[in-house]
Amino acid sequence: MKPTQAVIDGAYRQFGRPTGLLGRAAGMLMAHRSSNRKRNAWAVSLLTVRPDDRVLEVGCGPGLAIHELSRIAHAGYVCGLDHSEVMLRQARSRNADGVRRGIVELQLGSVDELPAFAAPFDKILAVNTVLSWAQPAARLAQLRHLLRTGGLIAVAHQPRGPGATDESSAAAGREIAAALERAGFSRVRLETLGLSPAVTCAIGANARAPLVQRVSRRSRA
Repeated sequence: MKPTQAVIDGAYRQFGRPTGLLGRAAGMLMAHRSSNRKRNAWAVSLLTVRPDDRVLEVGCGPGLAIHELSRIAHAGYVCGLDHSEVMLRQARSRNADGVRRGIVELQLGSVDELPAFAAPFDKILAVNTVLSWAQPAARLAQLRHLLRTGGLIAVAHQPRGPGATDESSAAAGREIAAALERAGFSRVRLETLGLSPAVTCAIGANARAPLVQRVSRRSRA
């Protein structure tokens, strides 16, 4: 029997906010799909993370990028936020060693309700989340205030589902880059990874001082 549009829409929603058994399956698919792994590793590489960096990922999902970030920032601090308990459980399992060593912290939260942090971050990452945010430029401006002066943000997007093309990916990249500029980021540039469809990533720098005072690189929230 051909699935109804409602069933199809429900399945796609699981990738935005996974819940229950379907959410667990969506998380496993996200974690094991080759293109997802390549996309996350590539986005991380664009941030030129240092061993002692403090890094925040908004919408960490099953923790693929968190694992890569903590491998590089092995003397720093990596925080992942996600609004899905299902995803956080998978991320904690995947990053159990980093959590145990105090390098990784995973929290329930979202860009709409950012927790307080004791010190600014050196790098911020968001992969396939920003276009689902209400008022992306305003949310990106809030994230900019969590970055140290000169800190970088990378916002990657790969369109999925019917109609996803390299052209729609490029259009999304331009939209994200424009939102970064409206949010006050400088030196905004676009990078492209040749998957099918292509992945675009907008990178911007924070040229202004952050609102939170820097205490130390490894200060906790």
